[in-house]
Amino acid sequence: MRLRLVPDETHIDFFKARYVTFGASVVAMIASIIIWAVMGLNFGIDFRGGTTIRTQSENPVVVSEYRDALQALNLGDVSISEVFDPSFASDHHVAMIRIQAQDGQESVSAETVNQVEAALKAVEPTIKFTSVESVGPKVSGELIQTAIIAVMTALAAILFYIWLRFEWQFSIGAVAALFHDVIVTIGIFSLLQIRFDLATIAALLTIIGYSINDTVVIFDRLRENLRKYKTMPLQEVMNLSVNETLSRTIMTSGTTLLALIALLVLGGDVIRGFVFAITWGVIVGTYSSVYVAKNIVLWLGVKRDWSKPDANAGNQFANIDA
Repeated sequence: MRLRLVPDETHIDFFKARYVTFGASVVAMIASIIIWAVMGLNFGIDFRGGTTIRTQSENPVVVSEYRDALQALNLGDVSISEVFDPSFASDHHVAMIRIQAQDGQESVSAETVNQVEAALKAVEPTIKFTSVESVGPKVSGELIQTAIIAVMTALAAILFYIWLRFEWQFSIGAVAALFHDVIVTIGIFSLLQIRFDLATIAALLTIIGYSINDTVVIFDRLRENLRKYKTMPLQEVMNLSVNETLSRTIMTSGTTLLALIALLVLGGDVIRGFVFAITWGVIVGTYSSVYVAKNIVLWLGVKRDWSKPDANAGNQFANIDA
């Protein structure tokens, strides 16, 4: 027997409410930008500069006592948060302490770290530091610039590739969908104040790759059907193409999400931000492949000149291997 998540033939009209779906995507992007501007991102130590200390104790973490103990050290901006994880034992209590870079120093000095440890042990004798990570403010600024360049370069390269492989309308639709995915993901991180660090940038690049893969699969089928059904309206050809690739899309996204959800639940807090970004990206990327990329291609239209002897004429790069 063969597992079938969807029937062999489906006739779903994905473009019946295209104005609603595309409008919702535009609203989500605008809302994400506003949230990003107002609330900002919860930058990790990679982008802010300073020191992150991960602690572990046998007794429950009392954030107010930790904060009072450190207040006398005059360390400036200090963020203390308790870390929850279902895999922790009953006597396994973890906290994350972030200390801003001190004036004139690239990071918090070893002496300051010792003072922090002594102050915390005064209120929690069983506490111990399991990790101490430091990044200087100059390095963090360079990392932000490099991260932006990495994302923009990836989008530009994809724009050029899709333009060669298909037509310019397809490249604009694909890159618009990728911008949608990235901006909405950043908006979610800003809204929920999830830590945004280098691992998140890696997740964004992974989302871009996953989303464009799904988009190209549907574009390939669309191009084949445009040649096969020369007189069928473009919207109907698009619906047919999405329906024909629906089983593949659901199987790919579904199996990917199974692994990601397992990591999200059992992987621990260290990789939770990274896994959450990819999980969200798989969902929103699958959505945007149909309701953003295809809507834009539909509105821009596709040149269908079938009077040429060779259907590939004018599209000589179409057979470049993906």
